[in-house]
Amino acid sequence: MRLKAWRTGLALALVSGFGVMPALAQAVPYHADPSARDIVPAASAVPAIRFLTTADFPPFNFRDSTGALIGFNVDLAKAICEEAKAACTIQAWPWEMAADALADNQGDALIAGLDMSAANGALFDFSAVYIALPGRFVTRLPDATTFNPDKLAGKTVAVRRGTAHAAFMARYLPDVTLAPYDTELDALAAVETNQADAFFGDAMRASFWLNEHLDCCSFAGDAYFRPRQFGEGLSVAVPAGSEAMRHVIDWALVRLKDNGVLDELYLRWFPVGFY
Repeated sequence: MRLKAWRTGLALALVSGFGVMPALAQAVPYHADPSARDIVPAASAVPAIRFLTTADFPPFNFRDSTGALIGFNVDLAKAICEEAKAACTIQAWPWEMAADALADNQGDALIAGLDMSAANGALFDFSAVYIALPGRFVTRLPDATTFNPDKLAGKTVAVRRGTAHAAFMARYLPDVTLAPYDTELDALAAVETNQADAFFGDAMRASFWLNEHLDCCSFAGDAYFRPRQFGEGLSVAVPAGSEAMRHVIDWALVRLKDNGVLDELYLRWFPVGFY
């Protein structure tokens, strides 16, 4: 199982403008354990990293119009190798074969959004999270600056039907009227057309929609980090027991956050920040 990509058309539209950084962009919060920087790995421990990924998960890993493999995960894999001074290869596999390829030693690490489930945990170890997946509210622009979730009683909030975000709203804000929709696109459109006062859902996917609706709507209020409900986030998978490889990747992730490279990549691929 993997985190689902947003509609390809929206993701590609976002990617086409990755060079622009609007006012909504911001840095990545510190997800990794800073103590990982304290134990510098030996240069000989991991002389090379064979990264596996897929080509169907924009804007993380996909092929551009020329067939080149690009995306946030691709750039991050290259940056990890550069920071660790390790030789680097990145190979794309079909999603249904990628985890098996890692388990079969066809690569050293999988950077493609593999779910950190108990089943996968029996086969793989995972690096620190490099992108968390908060839930967030979206409102129309005039409402964003004065937004207060404690004052939503009696108002209508659009959600995607059957999601953890809908369950979160029902549990913690029971006085809010929920308007369930089959897709996030439909739920977000309800805010744009005044059929709902706000949307609550996956912030990363909402950021793609906002990238094309900056004249209408924006994030409102704070980000809600609930890993057990909204997902652990994105990390790099390595075969179980590959302690040296996992440590090098964790060490590199901390270094990349400290030196600003991780923020630079995030701003490049997510011009509408979702934190």
